[in-house]
Amino acid sequence: MDNYKCRFCNCDIKSVFIDLGISPLSNSFLKYENLKDLEKKFPLKVFVCENCFLVQLPEFETPQNIFKEYAYFSSYSKSWLNHAENYANMILKKNNLRKDDLVVELASNDGYLLQFFKNKGISVTGIEPAANVAKVAEEKGIKTIVDFFGEKLATKLSNKGTKADLIIGNNVLAHVPDINDFVKGISILLKAKGTVNMEFPHLLQLIKNSQFDTIYHEHFSYLSFGTVKKIFEFHNLIVFDVEEIPTHGGSLRIYAKHKTNENFEIKNSVNSLLEKEKDFGLMNLSVYLEFSKKVELIKKGLIEFFKNTKQNRKKIVCYGAAAKGNTLLNFCGIGKENVEYVVDKNTHKQGLYLPGSHLAIKKPEEIKNTKPDFVLILPWNIKEEIMEENSFIRNWGGKFVIPIPEVVIV
Repeated sequence: MDNYKCRFCNCDIKSVFIDLGISPLSNSFLKYENLKDLEKKFPLKVFVCENCFLVQLPEFETPQNIFKEYAYFSSYSKSWLNHAENYANMILKKNNLRKDDLVVELASNDGYLLQFFKNKGISVTGIEPAANVAKVAEEKGIKTIVDFFGEKLATKLSNKGTKADLIIGNNVLAHVPDINDFVKGISILLKAKGTVNMEFPHLLQLIKNSQFDTIYHEHFSYLSFGTVKKIFEFHNLIVFDVEEIPTHGGSLRIYAKHKTNENFEIKNSVNSLLEKEKDFGLMNLSVYLEFSKKVELIKKGLIEFFKNTKQNRKKIVCYGAAAKGNTLLNFCGIGKENVEYVVDKNTHKQGLYLPGSHLAIKKPEEIKNTKPDFVLILPWNIKEEIMEENSFIRNWGGKFVIPIPEVVIV
């Protein structure tokens, strides 16, 4: 990687943000008969551009191999569905959307969000590359195009007369290796007076709270507001408003428009957040280069916790076969010698095994059957939901373990 080029500004970059070693794809779950096969593993080494400060992972594996069949279904999280419904109600009112308007969601998953627009009579179209996930959306009556979004697809749709009044992209901007192609596609598909909403995890929160486990091969970029603003402006899209929201450990929701669209004034929130990022140090390379030292301390604390519980013959299970959990377990070298199994509500994951650690994925009911001493919550971003649903572990003295930003037992 001596000559790695920034995927936005194309300059040479050599500065390493963090090196998490060699790891399998975080969503490449295994069947029992494949456990003895040689797993494909790739470097999980993240760089930062010294010019535009885009934090990025080189394309070690193609999006086609990562996303064509995907194990993540958004509808399995109650809190995420609530977030989607609240957003839909808010934006319907804010944009005064009418029944002849078109809402397009990029990476629409299983229709978890568009269903709330469809129920209000708004025209919707989803664009989702994972055929197995798109099929679930289609069964809900949500029109879904199975393809990767970019300039080519946007041009094809535009030439057929399809233009969007509102384009939504929740947690997709980080997943695209060619971010210029993706944002250019947005500018083509968006109507002259249309708006764009994008939600993505905030790099500031990742660094501040040591959220290293949100780094995996499916995430090609780790985004600050300042860098995203530059990328959108490069494609003649203006970010006119931004909100800080709590999802995924701290995310941003941006509002953007065509440069020629004079319907929306730039809000104070834009400059306020730019100042906040500057004050935090996101314009200083040293802040990025210090990140790995903080992560090593968390790794040390986690390994110590597992060592102590093993010595005291305590039983540990994990909740949530989440991608972030696989990063954490593989980086810390945690496997079957430390953890008995993992549970997940997603029926598509049950009966499979985690990549790398090879932990068996069981139904959540298994926790009641085996009564573990500790339940390690891997998707810590929805820890309140998980602890509420599994509060029964208190009956036998069980405790929850939150790994990020430091090991906390509750």
